[in-house]
Amino acid sequence: MNYTVYIIAMIACVIGSAYFSATETAFSSLNRTKIKTLAENGNKRARLVLKLSANYDRLISTILIGNNIVNIAVASLGTVMFVQLYGQDIGATLSTVIITIVVLIFGEVSPKSLAKDFPEKFAMFSAPLIQFLIWILSPLNFLFWLLKKFLSLFVKNKDSGKLSQEELLMFVEEVQEDGTIDTNEGHLLRNAIEFCDLKAEDILTHRVDIEALPLSTPKADIARLFETTKFSRLLVYKEDIDHIVGVLHLKDFFGAHGITTQPLEDVITPPLFIHRTEKISDLLRTLQTTKSHIAVVLDEYGGTLGIVTMEDILEELVGDIWDEHDDVLEDIKAIGDNTYRVNCDMNMDDFCRYFDIDVTSKSSTLNGWISEQLDKIPAQGDKYSFLNLNIKVTDTDAHRPTFVEVEQMQSTDGEGKGINVTATKHEASK
Repeated sequence: MNYTVYIIAMIACVIGSAYFSATETAFSSLNRTKIKTLAENGNKRARLVLKLSANYDRLISTILIGNNIVNIAVASLGTVMFVQLYGQDIGATLSTVIITIVVLIFGEVSPKSLAKDFPEKFAMFSAPLIQFLIWILSPLNFLFWLLKKFLSLFVKNKDSGKLSQEELLMFVEEVQEDGTIDTNEGHLLRNAIEFCDLKAEDILTHRVDIEALPLSTPKADIARLFETTKFSRLLVYKEDIDHIVGVLHLKDFFGAHGITTQPLEDVITPPLFIHRTEKISDLLRTLQTTKSHIAVVLDEYGGTLGIVTMEDILEELVGDIWDEHDDVLEDIKAIGDNTYRVNCDMNMDDFCRYFDIDVTSKSSTLNGWISEQLDKIPAQGDKYSFLNLNIKVTDTDAHRPTFVEVEQMQSTDGEGKGINVTATKHEASK
């Protein structure tokens, strides 16, 4: 008997199995962003891939139907041929072993591995044929769609399908590890994702660091304050800093003929007041709408807690913005073996990452955490230990720590010391 027909038919079925297996892997692994880019550039195959991916249920149903048909066919043909050659018992067993090995190697594992390495290329290659098969198998796909609808009545899916913030951050981490984006781009994306969670109290300049002046201040003193601070804006208050009445801009105070002759009340602009819990994403829109640069942050009692500037908000996205008047001060400076001088205004998260520690604190800055640990107003010379860190207050100002000395007792093999430690600018407003 001539078994050539059997062999050719079996080879065709294995090729079909390889095609369906590779197509399934390609469509499930492809980068939709790349495909969209190719489609927008006029690639017709990429457009077809996007169209097929849009109805993934129908696509995967067609692939599974086709894959099962060719796998069952090759198994049946192999059984018939081997039984005719070697008899019922030996032939059936031999067929099962050989067909299983051949299908696994050439119909499943190998094509899926290749498609995983080049998903976009193979998806565009296989798209025309799979579209034709979808049309041919439309009746079966419709039956499976009805079956899915029936089963969905008993299985409730509470997942909205939207990516959570944690999933987005993990995605950025994976893309950065793959080398698609560099470290700076990854940092910018993470900042943008976390941007909406930040509140005004997380980024404000505290009231003790604000440069403000009474409404009754002589103009000569105001001029000296502008010269000393190098700020372009100063807050103006009545009685005390809890009663801010306006913002004085440098260009309004100094005109073409020198210091303005108008009363101070006439040249200041009304302040923008916000609550400490205001989201900075909303605040940014408010500042843009009102054409303001500074917002005064109020506490729960209506007093002045601090200020947030447009620059503060932008720095949360792009990192520190420096100009020639900023006092550049490193937050962490090594002063000995495993000993560091640390600026207490630094962000608490940066401090934890640098020293590889886990801290639960209500404060967003180091000086607040130190006060929590000491459970009193910090004084020069106060010290305490936390995990493997010995912390000593070395400098204070206005009843708050400004610098501490941190001794790291155990080596962390340099972990965390490669990050870009944020420096601090001692400025209230610009």
